[in-house]
Amino acid sequence: MNKTTSLEVITTISQLRRRLAGERAAGKCIGLVPTMGYLHDGHLSLIRRARQECDVVVMSLFVNPLQFGANEDFDRYPRDLERDRALAAEAGVDVLFHPAVEEMYPQKPSTTVRVHEALTGRLCGRSRPGHFDGVATVVSKLFHIVEPHRAYFGQKDAQQLAIIQRMVEDLNFPVQIIGCPTVREPDGLAMSSRNVYLSPEERKIAPLLYRALCHGEAMIRNGETDPEAVVAQVRQQIAQAPQFRIDYVELVSFPQLQPLETIRGTVLLAVAAWLGQTRLIDNVIIDITPQGLDEPGTDEEGEP
Repeated sequence: MNKTTSLEVITTISQLRRRLAGERAAGKCIGLVPTMGYLHDGHLSLIRRARQECDVVVMSLFVNPLQFGANEDFDRYPRDLERDRALAAEAGVDVLFHPAVEEMYPQKPSTTVRVHEALTGRLCGRSRPGHFDGVATVVSKLFHIVEPHRAYFGQKDAQQLAIIQRMVEDLNFPVQIIGCPTVREPDGLAMSSRNVYLSPEERKIAPLLYRALCHGEAMIRNGETDPEAVVAQVRQQIAQAPQFRIDYVELVSFPQLQPLETIRGTVLLAVAAWLGQTRLIDNVIIDITPQGLDEPGTDEEGEP
C-alpha cells in the first residue's frame, strides 16, 4: 500500500490513541513494528513489509526496562533518536511512538504478563529469567495502546516470536503476528543492535555462529534424526574459535519450543554465545516435512 502521511513523533499514550482513532474509524489497516531503536536493516525490513501490507505504519521505539536483568545492558543499550527517526521516515513509518519510561510505567507495575515455564525454561529464557515476562508485558501494553491489525517481528528472536504468537492466541488479541526472516551481513552475521559492542577482532570471528548453524542444518537436511548429534556438531564447530563462551546450543520443535527425541516437522536450531562482553544469538528454522525439504532454509529477518 502507498504511504499516505509523513512521519510524526508522538511521546504520550493519549496523543497516540487520538492520532489513530480516526484512521481506525476510517477502516484503515494499522501495522505495528515494535523496536528498542538503534535501527538496522533487520528492523527496516519489518517496516518495509508493514508498509506494503498496511495503510498506517506505527513504529514504537522504547528501551523496555522490564526485560533487562539487574546486570544487563539497559543503561548502555545503544540509543540514537535522530538517526532512528531519519531511517524510519525513509523506510515508510507514519507514526513513531517514543514514550519515556515514566509514560509507559508511571508506577512500578502491579500487573504483568507471566509466560509459562514450558516456553521460557530453555534457550534464552533459561539464561535470562524474567526477560520474556518483561517482553510479553510491554508488547501487551503496545497492543492495547496501538490496537494494530498486524504486528511484525523478526525470526532472529525466534523464542520471542513464538511466545508472542502464543500470547496472542491465549489472550485473544485481535492482531495478526507476522514473522519476518532474519537479515544478515554479507558474511552471515545476523544483524543486531548489540553488534556495535563487538571489537574489530571479535567482529571477524562472529560469523562462525551462523556457519555452525548452517553445518547443523545441512546434517538435518541430509537425514540426521538425532538431536544430540546435531547439537554436538554445532558445538564442535563453534569451539574452533576459543574466544566464544557458549551459553547454549539447542534443537527444539517450533513454534512449540519443546525438546525433541527425534528430529521431525519444523524445528528450531538455536545458539547463544558470548564473544568478549557481547552476547550473540542466532538460529535457523528448518522445515523437514516433505514440502519443506524441497526448499532451502529461509533465513533472511527482530527484540521489540
